[in-house]
Amino acid sequence: MTSAIIVAAGSSRRMGFNKLLAPLSGEPVLRRTLAAFQACDAVDEILVVTSEALRADVEAWCSSGLAKITQIITGGAERHLSVHAGLQALNPACKVVAVHDGARPLISVAQITRCIEAARTRAAVACARPMTETLKRCDSTGRIIDSIDRANAWIMETPQVFQRELLVRAYDAVLRDGLLVTDEVSAVQHLGEPVFVIENFELNPKITFPADILLAQRFVD
Repeated sequence: MTSAIIVAAGSSRRMGFNKLLAPLSGEPVLRRTLAAFQACDAVDEILVVTSEALRADVEAWCSSGLAKITQIITGGAERHLSVHAGLQALNPACKVVAVHDGARPLISVAQITRCIEAARTRAAVACARPMTETLKRCDSTGRIIDSIDRANAWIMETPQVFQRELLVRAYDAVLRDGLLVTDEVSAVQHLGEPVFVIENFELNPKITFPADILLAQRFVD
């Protein structure tokens, strides 16, 4: 059994409004994200970790086409606390778990499937894309002081997919050691376990600023 935890409990401070409800070609960002996992045959259940402010919306979507949603869980103050809450609520039969940002609505069903299939044999994988831009390091005043080699540099995306036992053990260690991690790769690396990238050839931006909505709109079918 494969479960998907959709993390959607952020405050949208940089947006100035709730980005997860922002319309993207007439459909809320979060609903588009959930619909991709609903359409993926490799996903058996969806757990939505969100804020109380969005609970009613997600409940309404459950009865209007998103039948794979089995639980709506209140998120924590930090992302890793939200993921941990989702892990605690997984179906006991779950063997593989995918964690995805609710604010990445353009993820394709094909890429979700590739990541899940890879995790079944490699235990820990992350959707990612290679860095192609020139990278520079600056000092505190914004003055460029150095170049950063982009060879073998990858930009992490989601979903990040793991065998359940490994990810549960990783997050137990994160909480035990009082760490603040911003993705699942960091949590699993804390255990010293390897994680492998699964290249994504399609656009998969995280909606963070108002301009991101405009960009995503251009790529919605």
